[in-house]
Amino acid sequence: MTADHIPHSFQVDLRGLVDLLSHHLYSSPKVYLRELLQNAVDALTARRTEWPDAPAQVRLHVDDNGLRVEDTGIGLTEDDVHSLLATIGRSSKRDGLESARADFLGQFGIGLLACFVVAEEIRVVSRSARDTAAPPVEWTARDDGSYTVRTLPDDARAEPGTTVHLTARPGAAEWLAAERVLGLARDFGALLPYDVRVGDEPVTDRPAVWERRYPSPAARRVALARHCHQQFGFTPLDAIDLDVPVAGVRGVAYVLPSAVSPAQRAGHRVHLKGMLLSERADELLPDWAFFVRCLIDTDTLRPTASRESLYADETLAAVREALGARIKEWLTGLAGGEPERLAQFLAVHHLGVKSLARHDRDVLTTMLPWLPFETTDGQLPLEDFARRHAVVHFTRTVEEYRQVAAIAAAQGIGVINGGYTYDAELVELLPTVRPGTEVAELDADTVTAHLDTVDAAEELALSGFLAAARAKLDPLGCDVVLRTFHPVSVPALHLDDRSARQERARAEEEAQADELWAGILGSLRGSAPRARLVLNHHNPLVRRVARIDDRELAGTATEALYGQALLMAQRPLRPADSALLNRAFLDLLQWATHADGQEEAR
Repeated sequence: MTADHIPHSFQVDLRGLVDLLSHHLYSSPKVYLRELLQNAVDALTARRTEWPDAPAQVRLHVDDNGLRVEDTGIGLTEDDVHSLLATIGRSSKRDGLESARADFLGQFGIGLLACFVVAEEIRVVSRSARDTAAPPVEWTARDDGSYTVRTLPDDARAEPGTTVHLTARPGAAEWLAAERVLGLARDFGALLPYDVRVGDEPVTDRPAVWERRYPSPAARRVALARHCHQQFGFTPLDAIDLDVPVAGVRGVAYVLPSAVSPAQRAGHRVHLKGMLLSERADELLPDWAFFVRCLIDTDTLRPTASRESLYADETLAAVREALGARIKEWLTGLAGGEPERLAQFLAVHHLGVKSLARHDRDVLTTMLPWLPFETTDGQLPLEDFARRHAVVHFTRTVEEYRQVAAIAAAQGIGVINGGYTYDAELVELLPTVRPGTEVAELDADTVTAHLDTVDAAEELALSGFLAAARAKLDPLGCDVVLRTFHPVSVPALHLDDRSARQERARAEEEAQADELWAGILGSLRGSAPRARLVLNHHNPLVRRVARIDDRELAGTATEALYGQALLMAQRPLRPADSALLNRAFLDLLQWATHADGQEEAR
């Protein structure tokens, strides 16, 4: 073999690797304790695989010298120490126990390396349960990458198992403090299947709260509510059991007591074979289930290399689907037998159910009689509203609804406000679950057609006023029509549907564009009707304005009515609208004060 082809081993800078782990792989130094517990639990599992009756205990002790973790697991020989502890990336789970690999928590062989995040020295004393003739062995490693191995007298550790000693690195002593160790151990290991203690304080709390027997359903609800408050900091509206054996999942979903944004990232807690894997597993449930927070224990999902999140694969997708189905079953159960609890839930979380109903026919059919919508008849479910009206009209924006709600109600037109999230989509789906229902988007023509026309002779007599009014509002892209409608107290109604707004926006862009772009926009000119200001001839103020002989003053009054109609509809004002309102107010004020001055002069 030539010199150029002599194989060489990689040189590993341990301190650099620890820095990489602490700043990029792990989210916090606290994971060191999870790794210690994980190694101990895997050692116990390995021993129980070969000797089912073997003792299974983990004990953590904190003293002035640091932290000591003792387990009664499978233990190590000197050869094991050299091949496993001193080789980065090597895992005992790869050697001779592949058949039992699914029972282990650790999968990546990083192991004790994570402890260097908080420790400057790690000392391991171990005795093998497989080779009882082998003496105990001690492995001592420092964060500079050096280590020593020596055999110990037989009485150094009489029973099989392993003890890990950590000496804190400067500035990290707080992570090895007794209170911190106990808190972390309970956080990570509460659901572990073995007896784990910090000193005399128990860590494990088995069986899980959702698997225990209770004297009554009420007592169980109280226990689950207390557990939710401890884990998530809120008292739940309800609790949903997530026992899905086919998916290898056991746990509970807690319903949030207040509404949250669909975009808010969920903080689900996932335990893998009892060990806490993640507190922020937002990929665990479908996006529509943003109204619950879950705590589950699973033995089917795969962790990522950091063991702080879930690996996105087909198994996770299947579990997500199974948990979503369980939540849907809960909703269906409420709808079928507990309407009061369902109404309480929907009062807070109707948005989440509407999100689900868009894509799930069964949920839409089940929830249709319960989901609330804002309508001109009040807050009603779609089913009730459709029974009252031959045609179900809806608007796509809140502004459009506000424009017409009062007038439409007075004219007997049923309108649903589809401007809220998911509402317009659900209204359009109504015929699929209620065949024969006619659904139509409300436009200005529909509203105008339901308003009573003015006597032809009366409208002809007011033609001069109407011409002046139209001339004033023409630059704003708005027509003026005269109708009679209720309530009488409304002087004017501004109607402006989407097609009219799109045409106006196109015209405004065309006016400001260069010659080429103006030509392109001009070619897109549509035949959509313009916005219109409907003046109420029943209103006394409109009648007085229509009789003003001064056409300039009549036009200014019309501008004021236009601005008032915009404000009543709570529509956002364009710069041109704001300028018109200011001008009309000042002109009317000037006219009023000028008239008062003339009276005083007389």
